[in-house]
Amino acid sequence: MRVLGVDPGLTRCGLGVVDSGRGNRLTMVAVGVVRTPGDRDTGERLVYLQDQMDAWLDRFQPDAIALERVYAADHVPTVMTTAQASALALLAAARRGLPLVTHTPTEVKAAVTGSGRADKAQVTAMVTRILELEVAPKPADAADALALAICHHWRGGGDQRLALAAASERARLKAVAARAAETGAAAARPARAKAVSR
Repeated sequence: MRVLGVDPGLTRCGLGVVDSGRGNRLTMVAVGVVRTPGDRDTGERLVYLQDQMDAWLDRFQPDAIALERVYAADHVPTVMTTAQASALALLAAARRGLPLVTHTPTEVKAAVTGSGRADKAQVTAMVTRILELEVAPKPADAADALALAICHHWRGGGDQRLALAAASERARLKAVAARAAETGAAAARPARAKAVSR
């Protein structure tokens, strides 16, 4: 199963793709941070962020999206821009029919480090260890996105099973469509040959 973790933010949005294999082994596929300049119009920044998110979804084809849940904080403008970035992930998932699950920062920290009170350095260290990375992911937004994906793999539960079933069905439908296209192309070849011989 492949999960895209999204650490939402308008200035910096962390994106991390993690695959699960046999024996619950997790592997990092990609990680990055989309940045938008603060002096640009908010609408332009959102369009750019949406384009980048779509590009990641098209390229890596995740089976599910794990998004950090927005929570009320003292700094209202930060909450607003984080909510705007979160809405882009929700919209992208809905358009593609992908399951999206939100996880609180405490849930993510507990899943990755064993403590819901872990600091960013501890989260980054455990993400590096779990994914067997040679270099720690930086900045913190990148590590947080990978931590979200890890959390979803380990705590996805029913959502994860649904995502696996959906991924299996998508693969089956692609195979059926490919066979139908091959059959149609094969049937068209003799007809063209007859037309040429006349």
